[in-house]
Amino acid sequence: METMRWQDDCLVLLDQTLLPGQVKYIQCRDVDTVCDAIRRLAVRGAPAIGAAAAYGLALGARCINCQDSELFLQQVKEIASRLAATRPTAVNLNWALRRLLDKMEAALPAPPDQLKELLLAEARAIYDEDYRANQAMGQFGAALLPEQANVLTHCNAGALATAGFGTALGVIRAAHRQGKKIHVYADETRPLLQGARLTTWEMSQEGIPVTLLTDNMAGYLMALGKVDVVIVGADRITRNGDVANKIGTYGVAVLAREHGIPFYVAAPLSTIDLSLSSGREIPIEQRQPEEVTHIGGVRVAPEGVQVWNPAFDVTPARLVTAIITERGVARPPYEESLAALFR
Repeated sequence: METMRWQDDCLVLLDQTLLPGQVKYIQCRDVDTVCDAIRRLAVRGAPAIGAAAAYGLALGARCINCQDSELFLQQVKEIASRLAATRPTAVNLNWALRRLLDKMEAALPAPPDQLKELLLAEARAIYDEDYRANQAMGQFGAALLPEQANVLTHCNAGALATAGFGTALGVIRAAHRQGKKIHVYADETRPLLQGARLTTWEMSQEGIPVTLLTDNMAGYLMALGKVDVVIVGADRITRNGDVANKIGTYGVAVLAREHGIPFYVAAPLSTIDLSLSSGREIPIEQRQPEEVTHIGGVRVAPEGVQVWNPAFDVTPARLVTAIITERGVARPPYEESLAALFR
């Protein structure tokens, strides 16, 4: 299932809010549609958001009717600012936009028509690189999994969250294809149920055994000795190895430490933000209260109740056994090992 594709000067996005019940693609012919898709999680997952934003910037640039290169650059920067404001936590979004802007600025004073093609080519490069990175990550991560393993994961860090193959689920896929006997336990991931809706669907499509559980069942599952490994994705990783990921990840990490279970994070280098020293500096997105007060459009909480709805939490580096990237596996101390990957 394609998360996105560029087709006939249009960005086509799989609407993940409708899965698994309905497979529908959104035709994005302007940047407003891309911004809306990112904001309402029609496209989600840090690497996928980055690729979608890159294509969105290229799409917005193609709609600019201007022959002055400097004025064109200014208008493209304004579009980038709109895209960057859609979701603040996932660093891949700003990373991708900055990469396109840097590429364009380096090409000045090239004419706007040439700059438009350059932006599209760079967006395609980001998409292609992410797919290859996921496959490499899968190979590095699969080596960490036993020949027979029960693997717990939280949220969805699969093909749907990336250009394809996946980060955490890419590791599971790679291990499965190597013949390892992998069984997946998928947290449902309240409040938007990405684990229930997306992870179980992906694993079923792949023929990988999967069992769904509610988020508050994970601790008891570990206590019964039914989890060998925990592996999750990430939306931002700071210089010291702190990890921002879907809300609920921190609790899973604490439980894994209590039960002596390895806790792995799989993410591409584009998710690592060396400019931030720790997770305390990561901006955490706050989302609408209706995501908590309603399930499937049905109200389950009293009218007027106060709601706290952060989309992400931060897992401190001390709880992370290793970070799996496309260039290898980083282990503590992360300030040294993560920096070494970039060198």
